[in-house]
Amino acid sequence: MTDFTPFPQLEIPETIAAGPGPGNTDARVLARYAGAGLADHMHADVLRGMVECKQMLRAVMGTQNTYTFGVAGTGWSGLDMMFSAVQPGDKVVMFVNGTFSGIDGLTVRMKAATAEELAANPLDPQAASVVIVDVPHGQSVTGELVEAALAEHTPKWAAMAHWETGSGRVNDIEGFSAACEKHGALGLVDAVSSLGVGDFRIDDYPGVHGWASCPQKGICCLPLTYAPVSFTDTYIDALKATGTRTFCHHPILEARHWGVIDGQDVEKGTYHRTHSAYAVSAFHEALRICLQQTIAQRASDYSFHEAALREAVQAMGCEVTSNMPSLVVLNLPDALAGREMELVQHCRAQNFGIWPTLSEPVQVRIGILNLLSEAAIADIVRRFAAALCELGGEVDQAQVDAVLQRHYGRAMAAE
Repeated sequence: MTDFTPFPQLEIPETIAAGPGPGNTDARVLARYAGAGLADHMHADVLRGMVECKQMLRAVMGTQNTYTFGVAGTGWSGLDMMFSAVQPGDKVVMFVNGTFSGIDGLTVRMKAATAEELAANPLDPQAASVVIVDVPHGQSVTGELVEAALAEHTPKWAAMAHWETGSGRVNDIEGFSAACEKHGALGLVDAVSSLGVGDFRIDDYPGVHGWASCPQKGICCLPLTYAPVSFTDTYIDALKATGTRTFCHHPILEARHWGVIDGQDVEKGTYHRTHSAYAVSAFHEALRICLQQTIAQRASDYSFHEAALREAVQAMGCEVTSNMPSLVVLNLPDALAGREMELVQHCRAQNFGIWPTLSEPVQVRIGILNLLSEAAIADIVRRFAAALCELGGEVDQAQVDAVLQRHYGRAMAAE
């Protein structure tokens, strides 16, 4: 055996995560993660924590759906579970207006493709039963668009991202739900970016039967824990009728471990896979924080602080094209156009984690997940202004400072 000298211990510096996500984890969540005992994964307190998480998650999502729980992993794990009910040959209409709804569309095509279609192009199958409705980058999916597509194609399933992080656009969830109800489609919604940020109750959208979100964005629960999902009884009945070719991400089997068996809450779940006591403890605390702050207050805070960031970057000569309250997507001033990736890398080298868009046209994305204070926004603005200047741009810092002072001054005066 060849001798191998271990690498030095990994040291990761403090950074400001000012992108579309993952968000900045609350210190209370990290403390619960680190403070959990070395518990067996079937210990009574771990299982009790899972039951309490399930109950808190229903309150956060605004639902009476019994099948509401967390999927171990990232948002993609939750989405994969939600799309697990889509079977080969199923007719699906998928609305795409950015990078992540585009990946949802690929997932749907992989699920709905026949064996022959999948074999013909395994990494990018062209399923004849799937209709992809492309919406130009920087535009939202409208209720009118959904209505027209569902009226034309009458699918079994319809799917959409609630908030598309790739382009920073909020899509019309009310219009989507109404069109699904009208045309008998089972709506599926990617709520990765909206849950824990927007003020909405999923039960207000009866045309949507499956929801999937993410632990790292609005819930702000890193280290990696659980992707929230919620399914109506109608979704579960459809799944029972067709089955699904997955064990790990099987909605019914996974729900049993969270104390949901045969559509009923039970005191103790049955083993499905190994859950981490650390993850359960962290997720539990993240949900407690959401409920203590209230979803309505969080949503109000996001809108308020996003407006300050938006006004500040506009004062720097940037054009904002997004309408999400947790993310500003912008075009750089003309003098720096085409240097978006250079700017992003320059900022990251200084532990300031902003992002480019991942599809054309290339833009810059600045997020404020769990950065809801005047000091945090001022720090982001200062760092971004300095980066623009270091690349040769010009910023009237006095004007930018005045924008922030007016914004936060108005709030102080109102109080």
